[in-house]
Amino acid sequence: MSPHHWPLLELRVTTPRLELRPPDQATACALVDLAARGIHDPDFMPFERPWTRRPSPAFERESFQYFSRCWAGWTAQRWELPFAVWVDGEVVGVQGIDATDFAGRRTFTTGSWLGRDHQGQGLGKEMRAAVLHFGFEGLGADRAETGAFHDNAPSLAVTRALGYEPNGDEIKLRDDEPTRCLAFKMGRDTWLQRRRDDIAVSGLADCLDLFGVPPGP
Repeated sequence: MSPHHWPLLELRVTTPRLELRPPDQATACALVDLAARGIHDPDFMPFERPWTRRPSPAFERESFQYFSRCWAGWTAQRWELPFAVWVDGEVVGVQGIDATDFAGRRTFTTGSWLGRDHQGQGLGKEMRAAVLHFGFEGLGADRAETGAFHDNAPSLAVTRALGYEPNGDEIKLRDDEPTRCLAFKMGRDTWLQRRRDDIAVSGLADCLDLFGVPPGP
């Protein structure tokens, strides 16, 4: 694809440790292969939809379709961007950001995963900080939301370390069992108090309208 046809391909969010890039087809394939090598222990499911347990080749095909579906279904009213996370020239996971009616609500949600070989190195916190910067600084959001099952300790640790506030809970089905899911929120004022000056966003000006954000000065 050409950036002229899909300007999101030029979008970058960079920190001293990593870079977030929207995935092209080759990167989507690399992410599928990475996920196939493992994201979590077999006896633990961090996701509401157990997509990581799909057998091959359905796993590879459906995972690739997910990335294609994000592009195909994109509208300014409802969008989902699964940033590929790159570290030292290697793709290591996905940091997602999505929103519905962002132009009016100014609220976005995040979710992520890392390949098992790249866990335990602080990358989860770094890539979440990067996408928070993108949402608040780049898109001008007022609020970020996230959530995780009550026993997903790594995800909850990242959320709390970055300064989110509790936002209630709900019961979701996980492996057909009712399971408590914790919700969190972060307002713009909280983010500003913790704002980092070593995160940069580039390539956004030409695609702001795709996020439902009018271009400004």
